Amino acid sequence: MNPPDSTLRRRQPDAGGDIGVVGPCGSGKTTLVIALRGLGVAAHQIAQEHSHVADMWRRVARPARLVFLDASFATCTERKRFDWPAADYREQQRRLEHARRECDVFIQTDGLTPQAVVEQVVRALAALPRR
Repeated sequence: MNPPDSTLRRRQPDAGGDIGVVGPCGSGKTTLVIALRGLGVAAHQIAQEHSHVADMWRRVARPARLVFLDASFATCTERKRFDWPAADYREQQRRLEHARRECDVFIQTDGLTPQAVVEQVVRALAALPRR
């Protein structure tokens, strides 16, 4: 994979990171953040799915760009080997509604390899207009 566009790199050390990543548990957030950091991209996971504050992702993290990774209940359950009720997944999805509406990049990760997710995210972010 080619290195990401330089616009994805951290511009200000105190900006809280350029790329914020949200999504339900098991959607691939941690894996994506690790991969992006390995490419030199300032990225961090935001635990919006656990917050009752709808725009906590914006208030606390202040990312320049927001990536939303989504996955079905079945996929999240399989990936995390969770024994959790579907109601908990639905609640996470409810808590993520604001971030889903406001995200710059949305990726449905069901059926994708981690590498495919990284490639799609890097391409999508590079295609966004500069701010």
